Amino acid sequence: MPEFLGIDTSNYTTSAAIYYSDENKAVQQKKLLPVKDGALGLRQSDAVFHHTKQLPQIVEILCEKASISEITAVSASARPRSADGSYMPCFLCGEGFGRSYAALEKLPFYPSAHQTGHILAALYSADRLGLINQPFIAFHVSGGTTDCLLCKPDHDDILSITPISSSLDLHAGQAVDRVGLMLGLKFPCGAELEKLAEKAGKHYKQKPTVKNGCCCLSGIENQCRSMLEKGESRENIAAYCLDHIGSAIISMADFVVEKYGSLPLIFAGGVMSNRLIRKMIISKYSEAEFAEAEFSCDNAVGIAIYAYLKWERENADNYSNSDK
Repeated sequence: MPEFLGIDTSNYTTSAAIYYSDENKAVQQKKLLPVKDGALGLRQSDAVFHHTKQLPQIVEILCEKASISEITAVSASARPRSADGSYMPCFLCGEGFGRSYAALEKLPFYPSAHQTGHILAALYSADRLGLINQPFIAFHVSGGTTDCLLCKPDHDDILSITPISSSLDLHAGQAVDRVGLMLGLKFPCGAELEKLAEKAGKHYKQKPTVKNGCCCLSGIENQCRSMLEKGESRENIAAYCLDHIGSAIISMADFVVEKYGSLPLIFAGGVMSNRLIRKMIISKYSEAEFAEAEFSCDNAVGIAIYAYLKWERENADNYSNSDK
């Protein structure tokens, strides 16, 4: 049974996954990078150190929990996005391991982009991998991105990903973490902020600032700080933050639907695992597709699937050529 190994060493998570193509099944193992209490993230040098330490542990545990007998190809996130000049040192850890393993085992190695992995993981989770054969719109919303993307089939790289719009200042995940730390939560703050917001006594109708499909989110932090100073409850402040982000993403979706028509909408990234934001989006776009939480946050499943898709395409070409 063909098996495909994916490695992802993002800014906050070390992850590895095996994709079993015959069963369309994925097994993954991942671990957050340690962040000091009160800190708002990690320096790249620290992220590289922790990935170097954690990746062997993650692979060892994956090999214990997954049946591995026939690794066919390997992929790793080598850069944040599929764009010239896209680079973060932390991805060197996974790429170096993947390339080395593939070379030792004489396997094909396919470098991918972290963002591509997110989109493929979301498609896999929603059982919509077939969308890679047609245009669709993907939102990648996390600590480092608030991106709206036009995705089309690409013979060389599986997906051609063209940015449509983004945030003009803070990204959604940054706003969540800054407000969360303000409220005394532990970084990363998404899950705890959601729990607080679920207990809110009220929610807020927002009018987010969106220009040509791009949102502005820096005002969330200032407004939440003002609310806290005025004695507003932590629960209501959490709800305000998430309501604002949800409203901004809906406004971005409104823009892209008006511009490109009713293409399928796929939502990926850690912020999109938030149930309150999902509920807001689905109330407006009922056909929107979301990844389950384990495939929304940083993970290597989409990278393993990328290895499979690249290998399958290359072998299909080989078979086609051999028939001529």
